[in-house]
Amino acid sequence: MTETSLPRLPRVRASALVGRGWLNTGGRALDLADLRGSIVVLDFWTFCCVNCLHVLDELRELEAAHRDVLVIIGVHSPKFLHEADPIALEAAVDRYEVHHPVLDDPELTTWSAYSARAWPTLVVIDPEGYIVAHMAGEGHAHNLEVLVRELVAEHRAKGTLRPLGAGEGPYVPPVPESTTLRFPAKVIRLPAPEGSPEGTPGTLLVSDAGHHSLVELAPDGEELLRRIGSGERGVTDGGPQEASFCEPNGLCLVPEELRSRLGYDVLVADTVNHLLRGVRLGDGRVTTVAGTGQQFMVGAADNEVPAEQAPDLPAPRRVKLSSPWDVVWSPDLEAFVVAMAGNHTLWAFDPVEDSLRRIAGTMNEGLADGPADRAWLAQTSGLAVGEDGRVWLADSEVSALRWLDVRSPELTVGTAVGQGLFDFGLRDGPADSALLQHPLGVAMLPDGSVAIADTYNRAVRRWAPSADGTGPGEVTTLARDLAEPSGLLVDVRDDGSIDLLVVESAAHRLTRLRLPARLAGEILDAGAHRTKRPVSPIGAGEVHLDVVFTPATGQKYDDRYGPSTRLQVSASPPELLLDGAGDDVPLDRLLRINPAVAEGVLHVTAQAASCDDDPSIEYPACHLNQQDWGVPVRVVEGGPAVLTLPLRG
Repeated sequence: MTETSLPRLPRVRASALVGRGWLNTGGRALDLADLRGSIVVLDFWTFCCVNCLHVLDELRELEAAHRDVLVIIGVHSPKFLHEADPIALEAAVDRYEVHHPVLDDPELTTWSAYSARAWPTLVVIDPEGYIVAHMAGEGHAHNLEVLVRELVAEHRAKGTLRPLGAGEGPYVPPVPESTTLRFPAKVIRLPAPEGSPEGTPGTLLVSDAGHHSLVELAPDGEELLRRIGSGERGVTDGGPQEASFCEPNGLCLVPEELRSRLGYDVLVADTVNHLLRGVRLGDGRVTTVAGTGQQFMVGAADNEVPAEQAPDLPAPRRVKLSSPWDVVWSPDLEAFVVAMAGNHTLWAFDPVEDSLRRIAGTMNEGLADGPADRAWLAQTSGLAVGEDGRVWLADSEVSALRWLDVRSPELTVGTAVGQGLFDFGLRDGPADSALLQHPLGVAMLPDGSVAIADTYNRAVRRWAPSADGTGPGEVTTLARDLAEPSGLLVDVRDDGSIDLLVVESAAHRLTRLRLPARLAGEILDAGAHRTKRPVSPIGAGEVHLDVVFTPATGQKYDDRYGPSTRLQVSASPPELLLDGAGDDVPLDRLLRINPAVAEGVLHVTAQAASCDDDPSIEYPACHLNQQDWGVPVRVVEGGPAVLTLPLRG
């Protein structure tokens, strides 16, 4: 396609917004009819999804710039059972600082009415109440800005635009709650001061994500000693009062022998800033050590700044990152392993050699084991290293406990617990049938077993290897009724008993659990669940897959440096597709569906880049749009022979 403006869809009236209730409206239910005269953007999201969190950040600037003519409404359509809990949703809206109304859509009623097929999805409604655009995935900030400006001009000329005065919008902020910690994420124990008696515990350092800062607490976890960071969203280096973070998560002590050489003692995953930061404990100084502050976009040509353009920056400072969520030191790799949740990969950061490289994951989201460079990961959010060098992973979106073997001839990824993207639950017993629900943290226990912060099950679970090392191992439950546990710290006492410090993120606190030296746990079975989404009927035989993308006004496809588009297709089970799987450039594909397979999931990844269409600019700005769909399908006789997925259309 060569169009440079989005062709208007047939005039379709936007459907009513139907759900269980509303947040951020002061208790008022919203009706689209009451918003006539404003441009409305519906953001279909779910709070587990890192791509949805990226879109929330993309929308902040747009929302601020057009507050008088634009109303953004979040439609929360949950993937996991826990996300359907209204209390959990209220906490998430607070945690991620969502400053617009949110519709609670637990039954996916409004999701279905707007034919959403993926998280995130954006739907734009004009001031007369008609749908004018449907966009899936992230990277649409520029396109939305262009479209909003077009709609403002059009409807101002028609007289159908009615700007909102100060305070007239539907958003009503909640009453803030004052707490020492606000949605803390991870915790580590710092070294005891030099010269302390043997056995003296060090203080605790907590990533206080909701306060955009780090907090040092006394060894007992109660007394606040100092705060590092201004407490405001930001990306400033400097001393503890002027430095700023944006939702920091992972923390890792730098090996003692490297601290003076590097000039910092703790490495921080500054998640929403897409950075790694170093903190010097002596004076609290914060320094950026990796990342550019911009998000790595899969397939983009500018993910690394050429050395000649920034000759004074070390290589790790010239590489874009994508929501680094946790960090851990691997003695075998002699590097920090970084969980790059935003693009489903693991990276190795070597601060001595000034190198940063991807070591696992293809950037496709899913559960596929094998050689690390071909494995599929899914929003890895927690890391821990065992005595055998194995790096354990909390792979949250596939509700899995996985591992990276760094001592094998080639790096290898395996799975201890977990079934896939849409299977979750609370089930103990043999690990190959056990189930978790969106775990965010892991920690090694003294006997070589693994403690798991099973976040959406509100529990701490334990995986233990089989006695002879050949079986799948066993999963038990160590503790329940915790408020979204997201991080764990293991302290071993003199008598061999274990203090497990749990970061209860949604309760804004640290909780200490005492475990016996001989670890045991309950065997629970609260059932298995699958993500509930509408199933698309398709016919057997030939089905035309069409991913719709049209560049925004003033943009065009640009193939000067390679193809502008990419389409990747696979299926679960693989037998669903007789033909049509694999990678290619065009955004449409003829699939051949196996009539012998009754149902399954089509996995579709699409990317499309468009650049500003101005011949006078030698290096025009380019914008990458991308989305992964997992489309549940049912094969029916005489079913549709076309499957349309809107990337931007």
